[in-house]
Amino acid sequence: MRLAFLVLLCCFGLLTISADGLASGLVDSIKRIKPSIVAIGTYDKLRRPPGKFRGTGFAVVDGQHVLTNQHVLPAKTDLARTEELVVFRPAQGDAEVIPVRVVAEDRAHDIAILRLIGQTLPPLAIAPPERVNEGQSIAFTGFPIGAVLGLHPVTHRGIISAITPIATPSPTTRSLDAKTVRRLRDRFSVFQLDATAYPGNSGSPVYDAESGEVLAIVGSVFVKESKERLLQDPSGITYAIPMEHAVRLLRENGVLR
Repeated sequence: MRLAFLVLLCCFGLLTISADGLASGLVDSIKRIKPSIVAIGTYDKLRRPPGKFRGTGFAVVDGQHVLTNQHVLPAKTDLARTEELVVFRPAQGDAEVIPVRVVAEDRAHDIAILRLIGQTLPPLAIAPPERVNEGQSIAFTGFPIGAVLGLHPVTHRGIISAITPIATPSPTTRSLDAKTVRRLRDRFSVFQLDATAYPGNSGSPVYDAESGEVLAIVGSVFVKESKERLLQDPSGITYAIPMEHAVRLLRENGVLR
């Protein structure tokens, strides 16, 4: 009886140490991640308010380039009204506004590369694809409901619940549309997360909770169009697009060698 009790104590101690170690790793990761997180939006000095928030992005490679979702970008900017695409960086008092230009867009995987004009940020490390596993502890940091809650980076944590195809076959042909057929033909895997993303989290980096290496980009809106089109109500499931597609786009455009 005494031996069994000691074994239980040892097991509990190991679990406690493991949990504390993970929590400590995440605390350090968040400190490294936050300076690289930006809000994506538009700015028009004649508009009130002048800034309009659209989503989240994060710096990579040389610190001059930012990754986000393609659907976060505006369809067009109204140059006649001096509106321009920018990123907002949290700062003391008012947010710092940094102009950007679009380097590349990948509509098929919902990824866009932006280049900062006259500014650099600390870049985030990208994890090799072989380091991603189901059950892996992850976190993502961004601006949920950013237009309401303000530019304060918020972190959610969870695990990779599943690695699944982007599109789910329809039970009937009546529910198929051109977009779904295209994604069924050109399917790729996405990550299903058990942490909840909110409007504004689009483009947030999904990273290993302990190392801080980026594994994916939150892209729930894009994925739900294919996977959950038959649902009447939102599922609350969060999806993310693996970084291997962003890495390919970075290489194709000479940003990453």
